[in-house]
Amino acid sequence: MVEALIRRGGSMTFEREIAEHTHRRTKARAMGSKRKLEEFAAAGILNARQRITTLLDEGSFQEVGLFAVSERPEDADRSPGDGVVTGYGRVDGREIAIIAYDFTALGASSAPVASQKFQHIRKVSISRGIPMVVLGEAGGARIPDVMGARGIARTRSHQVYDRRRQSPWITAILGQSYGSSSWKAAMSDFVLMRKGAVLAVSSPKVTAVAISEEVDPEDLGGWRLRTETTGEVDQAYATDQEVLAAIRRFLGYMPSNANEPPPRAPVPAGSGDDMARILEIVPAQRERVYDVRKVIEAIVDKGSFFPIKERFAKVLSCGLGRIDGRVVGLIASNPIFKGGALDPQACRKATSFIVMCDSFNIPLVFLTDTPGFLVGIDGEKLGLAGQIMNFNHALEMATVPKLAVIMRKSYGQAYINMGGSADEIAAWFSADVSFMDPAAAVNVLHGIKRNDDPARFEDLREELSRNTGPYDLAAGFLAQDVIDPRETRSWLARMLAVHELRSTGGISRHNMATWPYNF
Repeated sequence: MVEALIRRGGSMTFEREIAEHTHRRTKARAMGSKRKLEEFAAAGILNARQRITTLLDEGSFQEVGLFAVSERPEDADRSPGDGVVTGYGRVDGREIAIIAYDFTALGASSAPVASQKFQHIRKVSISRGIPMVVLGEAGGARIPDVMGARGIARTRSHQVYDRRRQSPWITAILGQSYGSSSWKAAMSDFVLMRKGAVLAVSSPKVTAVAISEEVDPEDLGGWRLRTETTGEVDQAYATDQEVLAAIRRFLGYMPSNANEPPPRAPVPAGSGDDMARILEIVPAQRERVYDVRKVIEAIVDKGSFFPIKERFAKVLSCGLGRIDGRVVGLIASNPIFKGGALDPQACRKATSFIVMCDSFNIPLVFLTDTPGFLVGIDGEKLGLAGQIMNFNHALEMATVPKLAVIMRKSYGQAYINMGGSADEIAAWFSADVSFMDPAAAVNVLHGIKRNDDPARFEDLREELSRNTGPYDLAAGFLAQDVIDPRETRSWLARMLAVHELRSTGGISRHNMATWPYNF
């Protein structure tokens, strides 16, 4: 078309402009420091543009802000995009908004133009109802841009910290991430990390100056700290490619925005076949432990379980999955860790997961086998009572369908937190529900330990075990059914169909849309 116009003499005056445009576009897409690009390649790490290409459907990226540069004239030539690549693309045919920090351009440090680009993408994500993905790798605030009274005060005009969870927000930490990149991770619904990356408020250099001692980046914000100790990162992988693949998978469970139900999916062949083995997975003896993740895998559609915070608070298994093609959020106590006794970290994990599921219209399924909460000095130091109530408050405020299956033990306050107020409750014929474990109750009530007098201890335990079975619960209609464990998948599938939010088009009331990011 352009060549035809030139031959006709209609646009000869644009030859120079066309050449300049091509040159500028090529230069901007070449990114920043050539040395840093070579270092990335040598280490097998993707650069910002390669990450975008890997994440998105082929040919779907539409960039905005390609020609943006630093507002400081002396930095214009070495700040393509002002250190961030922004635009829109598709994942499995669905639109998303994307922000990829370019560490090769001034370390992707935060500056006014880059912040304006982020705010533009954020506003489009919210107003047009599409998920936002942040590929984080940033060196913190750009000095000297933020120095002085005017410098630091100006940063406030480019920062927005209120979030109402209108559309899903995913952040991946793929390198050194300080300041702005950390804030975005803290505000996200789902956070991933490449092993070897660092997530912290300030860089090791700044931190070392502040505390007058050397700081190991891994100790400051490595993947083990963030996935196992603080729980601020949901999943960690060895490579950029694995992180990006996980983002694509996570998006497949999520609606594009809070005003849509989650997408349905075909049911894979073989789904439910393992339900016949459920009695082999869960021992009849309450004292014997098992891994509840095997129960989850048997119940959900084949291969659909997607764990969230799997390394954090392992006593509770949380994750997304599908049952009969419907997306669900699963919360299951896991007896293989701490006997299934819930601690403050488990409460935090459950609360944040409930908030996410309710915000994006994902029904909740509870699988319960717990002796209660793990009481003790360590738990009290971590504010156990407050965390229990946060958990309970979130559960009460959630307006998505809530289904609960009591597998074996369900004692005390944990009975309430683990689905005791669900819309429908089914108890396995092995369920045992009471204020506390009858064996522990013998110690409390009679002051007798098993070793003191085994025969009397057993008599007293049996006495306190009366009226704790599943049929006792069902007799008062405190459980809606008693089921064979092998019927669990079919019961859940049927109840999910019954409790579909038809009157609101599958949309919950989103009572927790403004719940704090961390607590």
